Amino acid sequence: MTRANGRIVAFRSATERGILMALASASLLLAGCTVGPNYKRPDAPVPPAYKENGGTTATVPPPNGTWKQAEPADNVIRGKWWELYGDPQLNALEEKVAVSNQTLKAATEQYLSAREKVQVSRASYYPSLTVGPSASRERQSQNRPLHVPGSKSTYSDLVASGQASWEPDLWGNIRRNVEASRSNAQATAADLANVDLSIRAELASDYFELRGLDTDLQLLNDTVTAFQQSYELTMNRFKGGIATESDVALAQTQLQSTVAQSIDLGVARAQFEHAIATLIGVPASSFGLPPQPLNLNLPQLPTGVPSALLERRPDISGAERRAQAANAQIGIAIAAFYPNVTLSGSGGFESQNVTTWFQGPSSLWAIGGSAAELLFDGGRRRALTEEARHNYEQTADNYRESVLNAFQEVEDNLAALKIYQQEAVSQQQAVLSARRSTQISTNRYKGGTTAYLEVLTAQTAQLANERTAADLTTRQFAASVQLIRAVGGGWDTSQLPKF
Repeated sequence: MTRANGRIVAFRSATERGILMALASASLLLAGCTVGPNYKRPDAPVPPAYKENGGTTATVPPPNGTWKQAEPADNVIRGKWWELYGDPQLNALEEKVAVSNQTLKAATEQYLSAREKVQVSRASYYPSLTVGPSASRERQSQNRPLHVPGSKSTYSDLVASGQASWEPDLWGNIRRNVEASRSNAQATAADLANVDLSIRAELASDYFELRGLDTDLQLLNDTVTAFQQSYELTMNRFKGGIATESDVALAQTQLQSTVAQSIDLGVARAQFEHAIATLIGVPASSFGLPPQPLNLNLPQLPTGVPSALLERRPDISGAERRAQAANAQIGIAIAAFYPNVTLSGSGGFESQNVTTWFQGPSSLWAIGGSAAELLFDGGRRRALTEEARHNYEQTADNYRESVLNAFQEVEDNLAALKIYQQEAVSQQQAVLSARRSTQISTNRYKGGTTAYLEVLTAQTAQLANERTAADLTTRQFAASVQLIRAVGGGWDTSQLPKF
């Protein structure tokens, strides 16, 4: 009888092992099935050359819509782009951005949060395990129904058990979730790079605007000195009976008006100074920059080729990564049409005595599986699938729009730099002519051959042209910063994190 029971037990064990092996084999065979469309980067228009850059030739776009590895080249900006300007003060300010800027810190935390979501999605690949030990002392009523006289009513129950549950990824639902989380995390990393680039570009622009105001202020202060001399000359001539009282009034008006203009510049300068303080993460009340005219040389800026722009703009990269995440959501929606399979098991030990708690006869176990298929949902799954498809098309359109905007920004700033350069050459000639006119008029006035109004007119024209020339220099530097930002500031897709 014992041998028979032994054979029965052995038979059952073999059967159960066969069932488990069959389930495991089915899971392995179906594990490679991933429903939904595989991702292909959306097509986007790429011009063969930059129109405003003299016809730079483009390279061939990457095949099959895949990201190509961005390769360093001499015709692209790399590293700390602000060092191209050779201004130690600007370099020092830019170094403080990564340490103290609060907007950048917030974007960093957003990226770190998205990175953890990748691990949350990956955790679904694995079974969940729980352990639940328990111990109790119980006494049953002796007047309960079906009480057997003489049986024990008070006993201990010691249990040490564990449970495992696993949903095999038969249809790729988990893989698509991981893909979406990974793409969203990469998009957030690109957003972080874009925030960093935007903040640094804004800092450089504000810095050059402030230095441009310092140049303008120096010009006005020098002009005030010259106008003071003209006023004193007119007063002396008036006292000598040569000039009229009207000449004195004109000279004084011109002097005081220029003084007022120099004072007025203080408002804009203070605002730029305060903006820089906020960008480097310090209170505006405790920050200051001494006046320093903008006397830098404008660097030559490499722009690269148009096809490389898709790899070097973090905002384009972020839009592309979101398109991949949206594509993965289609697969997640389609997977809902297939049955959910769950494998579960439990095991442990149970006894009424501590001495026999973990012995063989005290063991217990259970194993099983289940599958559930939704037969009718009123079209909900189909609607969710179509919603996911439309969301993907929306993100693809947003990606294409970001590409178009990027090329517009590059062309805008290339055109601005080219036109400003032409304008600056002409304006410098106007400044030289205005200075010559002022000198001639002043000499004529000293010789008594002309009225002071001619001197006033010439001086006013000279000041206006010199201020225009100074403003053009500032605008050139601001446009160069925006061009650097438009071509990605030295960033490329190889800096995206790999998960």
